[in-house]
Amino acid sequence: MASVGALLMLLPVAWTCSPQKADYVMVSCFPNAIIANVPECPYGWDINQLSLGGVCYSGIHSPGYYRFSIPDLTPKNHSYCGTQSEYVAGKDPKYIFSNSIVSNDTTLTVRNQPVNYTFSCVYRAAYLLNNAVFSQRVATVYVNNGSLGTFRSQLSMNVFTNSKFLYAKDSPYVIDTSEIGSEVFIGIEAKGLSNRFRVVINNCWATPTPYSTDKKRWSLIINSCSSDRTVTIFENAKDSRSMFKFNSFRFQRLEKVSTVWLHCEVQVCDAERLVCQPGPCSFRSQSSEAEPRGGILTAEFSIKGIDSSNNGHMPGKHNEMHCL
Repeated sequence: MASVGALLMLLPVAWTCSPQKADYVMVSCFPNAIIANVPECPYGWDINQLSLGGVCYSGIHSPGYYRFSIPDLTPKNHSYCGTQSEYVAGKDPKYIFSNSIVSNDTTLTVRNQPVNYTFSCVYRAAYLLNNAVFSQRVATVYVNNGSLGTFRSQLSMNVFTNSKFLYAKDSPYVIDTSEIGSEVFIGIEAKGLSNRFRVVINNCWATPTPYSTDKKRWSLIINSCSSDRTVTIFENAKDSRSMFKFNSFRFQRLEKVSTVWLHCEVQVCDAERLVCQPGPCSFRSQSSEAEPRGGILTAEFSIKGIDSSNNGHMPGKHNEMHCL
């Protein structure tokens, strides 16, 4: 029996996934979250053998990738899943958040090359003090592609003057009540990456508060599809910039000077590894809740001149809501 046991130990172990050499990692540093993507099955490691910071086995298997997220960057929770933070003082003080995706095999023999994908994101210190005043229109995306080097991109959401998308408006964005119903042109662009990468808008919605999770919301784009006829998507997932427009609106019965926050969940997609272009909207359900795959950028709009007699609660999404 001892010889049989020795023979079994020498037999090759079947791969749980198709191994690939994975010297590639893409990290998106969004204002309120960090998202790190590595190709699926790096050097033969399955998703349940990889952890964030050696602590959290929280990876999610998305098409072609394993995705790990740090969803909270507030100073009170800067140690999320082993995340390390460093405050750098000076004229332009910064926070640096660092973590890693590491392999862990508790079996008797290790048959895969160990992996350790270390990454960091740098934020101006003012980023984290007050979400209500912090401009959250910009994120940074890093791609480390082994021998091809590291690429850095700035992903930004801007308001443009017209459908040519040539000139971006200065923030803050102010809309007078007399302009309610006018067209607002939004462009989301990644600068600094090669043309193999595509900017994909997954979902966009508006809230009366700076919090993207506010239950009082008005959807504009759902699963990369326009929510209604007031929203037009010009381009999405075709190149490094995606554009759409919607008719300006306000939430009913709010304060005299109201503010609307536009949130867009976006991602940068590697077209050499994945199919980035969404399918036709007629074949996809707008009502279904898709699992978030990207990070969120936010733009703030101030609406002035609202009659204070309209104060009160905001109704749900129905025909009485002002969205002209």
